[in-house]
Amino acid sequence: MNFLQNFLILSLIKVAVIAFILLTTLAYLQWIERKVIGHIQLRVGPYRVGPHGLLQPLADVVKLITKEGVMPSHVNKFFYLLAPFIAVVLALISISVIPFGPEITVGPVKTWMQLTDLRIGILFVLAISSVGVYGVALGGWASNNKYSLLGGLRSSAQMISYELPLALAIAAPLLLANTLSFREMVNYQDGFWFGFIPRWNVFPEIVGFCIFVIAGFAETNRVPFDLPEAENELVAGFHTEYSSMSFAAFFMAEYANMVTVTAVATLLFLGGWQPPFPSPYSDFIPVAVFAFGGLIAVFHGLHPARRLDKFTLPAAGLVFLGIAALFGLSLFVPMLKTILMALFWFCGKVFILLFLFIWVRGTLPRFRYDQLMRFAWIVMFPLALLNLLVTGLVVALTSK
Repeated sequence: MNFLQNFLILSLIKVAVIAFILLTTLAYLQWIERKVIGHIQLRVGPYRVGPHGLLQPLADVVKLITKEGVMPSHVNKFFYLLAPFIAVVLALISISVIPFGPEITVGPVKTWMQLTDLRIGILFVLAISSVGVYGVALGGWASNNKYSLLGGLRSSAQMISYELPLALAIAAPLLLANTLSFREMVNYQDGFWFGFIPRWNVFPEIVGFCIFVIAGFAETNRVPFDLPEAENELVAGFHTEYSSMSFAAFFMAEYANMVTVTAVATLLFLGGWQPPFPSPYSDFIPVAVFAFGGLIAVFHGLHPARRLDKFTLPAAGLVFLGIAALFGLSLFVPMLKTILMALFWFCGKVFILLFLFIWVRGTLPRFRYDQLMRFAWIVMFPLALLNLLVTGLVVALTSK
């Protein structure tokens, strides 16, 4: 009975923590994207609401919640309201099987840094992502608008087409590790070749990794594959008739899908929470990163470009230095070290891939739709199939 109570309490705590962190991340991804694209285009980006615009996501949430929701009279009301609900729920469900770290001990209970474990977690994520197209397609159809309908049809064809190379790219590391479990996949990538090269799947499967990332752009409707919402052709595509929180739900689903795709790429190809360098060298990197960031922030606070920076930057620098001190303390506390190091390396890899998504949006133009579909079926699908066949041949020849 005590074990069951501890398990339930711990599960509820994990649900609350993961939900809070995920929703906060989704809100601030929008701020990061606007800031990065602003710097790429030599603009400031949001900076008026809060220091450096840090409260802009909160202002956007308040605006969207308080904004009047307008429902056009010509829509199919049931499916019109169901579409954003399906999109956001299916996008958020996938995070439940994503592991963030190894097994840890919390009081008398041993638990994994994961909401729930499935032995077929990879298949679960693939199944959810395949069904996710219904939200966009249903929203476009139920809006009873020709631009929305075209956006929904484009999204359906695009996501179904790029689902094939995405699945084939995932199948290659599955052959190497002989598992469908995310945790076992990360454990397979533990260790180093020759003592210094990580045993990550990205090295033998660099082609599969590139295919997965490109297909991930298409699956999340991101530039240069954002044809379902091409504003110069479709006004806004499948969400043209949506407003208020219904409109926000589609974008929440898009950012949640970005997080899921980058997390899956990290687990399958980049070693998950495994460090890129052998211990103890990797243990000092988080301390150095946060300490350097804190010192830079304090330095700029002492030489402010704006009056507000005189107060905000030193405060941010002290926060970074505090985190660096926490990582330094963790080197002497094994359990704290396990948790913090796993989170640092996993979140760091995910953040780098998310930055790549944003960087590409601010750099590349979108394809024409015929180019997009031709690229999927003439380039991506044959290349992914060839990569899978070569991987299977190598595994068959080298297996005992």
